[in-house]
Amino acid sequence: MARLPLNTLHAFVAVARHGNLRAAADALHLTHSAVSQQIQQLEAQSGLQLFDRPGRRIVLNATGEALLRGVEPALAQLASALRDATATTLQTTVLRLTALPSFAQRWLLPRMGRWRAQQPGITLDLHTSQHLEDLASGGFHAALRQGNGHWRGLAATALMDSARIAVGSPAAASRLAGRGPQALADEPLLGNLAQWQDWFALDGLAPRINPVAAFNDAGLMLQASEQGLGICLVRELLAADALVAGKLMRLSPRRLPKEGHDGLWLVHPPGLADWPPLQSLRSWLHAELALSAAELAAASAVEPVAGPGALSPAETAAADPTGSRSPAPSARRGRSRAR
Repeated sequence: MARLPLNTLHAFVAVARHGNLRAAADALHLTHSAVSQQIQQLEAQSGLQLFDRPGRRIVLNATGEALLRGVEPALAQLASALRDATATTLQTTVLRLTALPSFAQRWLLPRMGRWRAQQPGITLDLHTSQHLEDLASGGFHAALRQGNGHWRGLAATALMDSARIAVGSPAAASRLAGRGPQALADEPLLGNLAQWQDWFALDGLAPRINPVAAFNDAGLMLQASEQGLGICLVRELLAADALVAGKLMRLSPRRLPKEGHDGLWLVHPPGLADWPPLQSLRSWLHAELALSAAELAAASAVEPVAGPGALSPAETAAADPTGSRSPAPSARRGRSRAR
């Protein structure tokens, strides 16, 4: 009977998921050639052809799919056993979590003190990345992701949906006081051109605009706006603390509709759904997000400076407390992505 070289299985799963050697190599933080060699070693030692190779592509075939169905849960079980064994040697439990830098910086980090006070026996090992990290190969227990709630082999709990709003510094708010939405087009704009065009279109406007700067991280964009470098469209949740503190001001009641795949989700292997540390994290996130929404709603009771209309409070999405997928009522299905 053929034996599987265990050191190649993470590479096999990554290539099967991504359907591309280079993308798999990036996810595993390995070179393209190293991943290719591991796949060749696995096929040679198992005596199985797991991928078809039409042209320069690599496609999982029926044999590979059969192997994948057994390998994925086996790797998850091994990872769980290692975590359990490690936990017996520690006085505190370590929960490894990956999230986007913008969310970690603007929302999670300011609340870590309350987490530590409530859960002194659970240490959060926080990792930030712009990339969609593979939980199994990265050794993570969970991730905070934005998307539509569908990630292969993972369970997802809906936490919140958050539309984009226009914000700027108090000085910008003062300049725009009493003026209509067209006035915002004369301000230095930060961020994505297409999003600004969509935002102005909500009022039937199509001004000629040219953002003065673009960012690959919303946290940096918010910091630039706080420093008076321009106004930006940002997810309301990320701006919540700055709005409550008065570092930023909401400039319009308009809310750029959610794109259908922008919800915030807690994602984890299905086998960890009942793990007490993860249950504690899930409950804490729900409570903190509800508190953040309430604080933002109270701070938003003041009329915005540009354009008519009433402010609406932050929108929270109901989530199934069991930890299974529970989409926000307003969410529309779309392509998963992280931002």
